[in-house]
Amino acid sequence: MSIEIARIKKSFGRTQVLNDISLDIPSGQMVALLGPSGSGKTTLLRIIAGLEHQSSGHIRFHGTDVSRLHARERKVGFVFQHYALFRHMTVFDNIAFGLTVLPRRDRPTAAAIKTKVTQLLEMVQLAHLADRFPAQLSGGQKQRVALARALAVEPQILLLDEPFGALDAQVRKELRRWLRQLHEELKFTSVFVTHDQEEATEVADRVVVMSQGNIEQADAPDRVWREPATRFVLEFMGEVNRLTGTVRGGQFHVGAHRWPLGYTPAYQGPVDLFLRPWEVDISRRTSLDSPLPVQVIEASPKGHYTQLVVQPLGWYHDPLTVVMAGDDVPQRGERLFVGLQKARLYNGDQRIETREEELALAQSA
Repeated sequence: MSIEIARIKKSFGRTQVLNDISLDIPSGQMVALLGPSGSGKTTLLRIIAGLEHQSSGHIRFHGTDVSRLHARERKVGFVFQHYALFRHMTVFDNIAFGLTVLPRRDRPTAAAIKTKVTQLLEMVQLAHLADRFPAQLSGGQKQRVALARALAVEPQILLLDEPFGALDAQVRKELRRWLRQLHEELKFTSVFVTHDQEEATEVADRVVVMSQGNIEQADAPDRVWREPATRFVLEFMGEVNRLTGTVRGGQFHVGAHRWPLGYTPAYQGPVDLFLRPWEVDISRRTSLDSPLPVQVIEASPKGHYTQLVVQPLGWYHDPLTVVMAGDDVPQRGERLFVGLQKARLYNGDQRIETREEELALAQSA
């Protein structure tokens, strides 16, 4: 079941929370709505579900406009962060609930409901807990029950609001893998909300990064990571070092030091330079490629690499996080030298293009 979100706007009083949102989700795709608190991601999910109504715009399921349909008429499954299980019902009865409250003409027989729930219990690996109550379950088990209940009515669209947010880290990892496997088996269209970058990129086919009611980027997880469309996406998607300096010619000037860029940007002047930890060259000897002195203040061996926190010596005030390959771990206090592999320059929110990008833009114009 495909989802078309067309020019959705939403206001609460005078506060605009969604700004002209458009997004197409193909049938069978799993999409993550990723962003910080207040980005509008949960409001958008609730509008898709019919739990909130947009101020303007349309929602279409497989080409049919459902914008004015009540949530129960949209036939979507919805999984809440805090499970929303009925405390007085057993696991079996919680999963069966959506089937037992269907209109009589649509309701399966008691035998069919029992068969369906038994199948779902096997699928979520909780058959041995069918007679327990929610208070007797772990957080991960409760979330599996909530997911089975949502799937009981055989929705073609599954919506999840921070489904793993209330769980500890190890349980989250296990359930993420399990949900992805389940999606591969059942091929339902799914949209889930998260503020966890790792969760979004690990589980989703496509990541939609949101900020202040806008879509910043909608792309495959690896492209969102490697090719951020905006400065917000770059800074939001994982750890990044920022240096403030000036571009003069083909060099980045910071303090009394210069850093060769390898190209001459069209823009000259004050900039912010961004580098992921693994995009920093690091060496025990100074060179043209690694001219800037630093001192190691933290060293965390990670197996085949070491994550370092280094303090610039005389050229910048904030520490940098860098990654050094190999098993020769630098010691705290050791002096090293850094340079860039792949720097991104911004003047405010405006990306400063590399020479290759400038030429490509000129040729496409």
